[in-house]
Amino acid sequence: MTGGAETAASPMDEHAPLTPGWTCGTCGAAWPCPDKRNRLLEEYQLDRAMLSVYLGACLAAAAQDLQASPGTSLHDRFIGWMPRQLRQG
Repeated sequence: MTGGAETAASPMDEHAPLTPGWTCGTCGAAWPCPDKRNRLLEEYQLDRAMLSVYLGACLAAAAQDLQASPGTSLHDRFIGWMPRQLRQG
């Protein structure tokens, strides 16, 4: 992942996805799990656009792997949880 601050987390605490099931390799929850979501928000706090690009790529890959899942639930799972920021201007 790029665009955010480096973390000192050990590989066992990464909360990385296990494909093709898209579960968390650390806690076993559906990926991105709550811990990973919090880490992604911290890591990409200065570049939410890149977080959207990263999660969009993950969504596209998961859609191929999890073909039986309805599209809306995958969208909610991968992108729908991100906080919305008000546009200023």
